[in-house]
Amino acid sequence: MRYVGTVSRGIRLPVVTRGADIVKIISDSIINAAESERDKFEMRDHDIVGVTESLVARSQGNYVTLEDISNDVAKKFPAGDVAVICPILSRNRFHQLLRGMVKGIKGHVHVILTYPSDEVGNQIIEPMNYYLNSAKLSGECFDEKEYYEIFGEYKHPFTGVDYVQLYKCIDPGRVSVHFSNNPLSALKFAKQVIVASIHARQIHRDILEKGGAERVVTMDQICSEPARPGAGYNEDYGLLGSNYTNDESVKLFPRDCGEFVNKLQAELKERTGKEIEVLVYGDGAFKDPVCGIWELADPVVSPGYTEGLNGMPKEIKFKYVADNAGEKDPTAAVEEAIRAKNRLDKFGHSTLGTTPRRLTDLVGSLCDLTSGSGDKGTPVIYIQGYFDNYLDD
Repeated sequence: MRYVGTVSRGIRLPVVTRGADIVKIISDSIINAAESERDKFEMRDHDIVGVTESLVARSQGNYVTLEDISNDVAKKFPAGDVAVICPILSRNRFHQLLRGMVKGIKGHVHVILTYPSDEVGNQIIEPMNYYLNSAKLSGECFDEKEYYEIFGEYKHPFTGVDYVQLYKCIDPGRVSVHFSNNPLSALKFAKQVIVASIHARQIHRDILEKGGAERVVTMDQICSEPARPGAGYNEDYGLLGSNYTNDESVKLFPRDCGEFVNKLQAELKERTGKEIEVLVYGDGAFKDPVCGIWELADPVVSPGYTEGLNGMPKEIKFKYVADNAGEKDPTAAVEEAIRAKNRLDKFGHSTLGTTPRRLTDLVGSLCDLTSGSGDKGTPVIYIQGYFDNYLDD
């Protein structure tokens, strides 16, 4: 009798640097783990390998300097003031990018923050403070002076950083901070706009272009091609998904992930005879229930995956069927529903309560939670039993 369902294992790898053959390194590490006396497991068809995006980007050497960012921004905005709207509050994810942008902008920079939190849930105003005092605001759009007078200083509970001051102090003479939840507020300050939002970037761009902006650039358009020979770039995501490397550079989201996952899948097939699915994963798509921060600061959970991970799972709602078995034996009712699920349309009763989600978002989030972002040293995740159901032995 089978007692274990889905299993997620973190696979330890050696430290990977630029130019490393990670297809071979990953394959070696998985096979060594599977065959080792201590960690032995049997590799099977339909297993899944997740590879963290940072490992792929590092092997590619996909980095840009702040000077690369400033040069690209200078080309896109050769003169005049620029508004930067809806950035997230992050030292790792945005502060470095803003430093590069400010250096490349010739005029004044108007940073417009959303409130009471940013797009991924980082607070700029403590919620109770906001709801008790928001009626004192002069309008939907307000400045830094009014912010401090009404709400006072607010430091992020995890980092201890006052992000208003952090962003302003990049260049106090040329950077002003404003607050608004309406993208069109940018046009009060400048007709040129950098849209710094992640998941809402396209609608923000459309709103501004229809509202009369002269030039709108989203972050996926910055560093979308090499700024110089040897510089990193990402034609699909630009600066989106980038992360702090050091004070003068950032790591970009990896390129050519579709090609990479297919190569790794083929390598594993050749060496093990098993058909294994592969994806590259970044931030998981989940929300912290305590602080309210939504983890997904990357543009997508998975920038590349093999064909078997395309689509959504088709599952019954186990507890719904068991609770409503009536005169039937609950176990028999569940087994019958599982056998019949492929004959049900997507609105079938046994799917009630199963939220539709993409496989890549679910599996990528599982990988992110398993690997973490600390010192576990497991940038590769090996998952078994994910596609199995209660009837599989």
